[in-house]
Amino acid sequence: MPPVLLVLLSVLCQQLGASIAGLLFGQVGASGMVALRLVFSALLLLAFARPGRRALASLTAQGWAAVVGLGLTMAGMNLLIYEAFDRIPQGVAVTFEVLGPLALSVLARRRWDAWACAGVALAGIVLLGRDGFSAGAGAGLDPVGVACAVGAAAFWAGCILMSRAAGGHLPGVQGLALAMVAGSFLALPIGATTAGPALLDPVVLGVGLVVAVLSSSLPYGIEMHVLRRMPTSLFSLLTCLSPVAAALTAWAVRGQVLDVPDVAGMLLVVAACAAAVWLGRAPERRMRRATDRGDRAARA
Repeated sequence: MPPVLLVLLSVLCQQLGASIAGLLFGQVGASGMVALRLVFSALLLLAFARPGRRALASLTAQGWAAVVGLGLTMAGMNLLIYEAFDRIPQGVAVTFEVLGPLALSVLARRRWDAWACAGVALAGIVLLGRDGFSAGAGAGLDPVGVACAVGAAAFWAGCILMSRAAGGHLPGVQGLALAMVAGSFLALPIGATTAGPALLDPVVLGVGLVVAVLSSSLPYGIEMHVLRRMPTSLFSLLTCLSPVAAALTAWAVRGQVLDVPDVAGMLLVVAACAAAVWLGRAPERRMRRATDRGDRAARA
């Protein structure tokens, strides 16, 4: 399968897993499903990566802090976004969530075109919040759900930064597996408190395993395979479609329907994120061209 289609499949699987998890929110709560997702994901990644004694012994105290920090940040991101899924439409929640990476891009570049992307995203957010906020069943978005989604965006930005730090100590799947274990130690007590004995129901466990495979194991496997054959910038560009995938899977699995202004607002944010990724490639291309010219001059 072409790499582009593999990335789109990964994005779709990740959101499909979240939509399936949403079917059991009423039974075990959002945090219960997060606990199962992280625990099963950790077990699957450990079985695949099999970190040996040498790798573990090579980790310094700073390395362990980076890996554990990444795991706790991942757990926080998942706990908050699933709580958001329980309160506001999944497509809207993921639209708020992608503001985290967008904010990092804008703050890192500090150029007028980056701020223009932020302005387009803000217009999309205004459209999504056009009816205000309401905790009841009336018009407007649940304020707690929006707050959770924005918190997940902040944790996503933190995950990007923590991944860079952890990757310098234990790169690859081994570091991710250990981070997932650390995240499970945070999520499991919270999920068990919320769900109680229902968390051990065979059907719930089966759904949790499916969610872990769809939302974590399969996307991570595809990412490892694809990034060897695809520029990181193109991969990031395709993952900007996450809100669209979230809206589609939530409609198919949970029957969530978005109004036309909601879709328009979501697409504005998607366009802003995609533009930020695309514009961020320009400095890299200029640097490569300058390097190539220098190499040719040196050879001459």
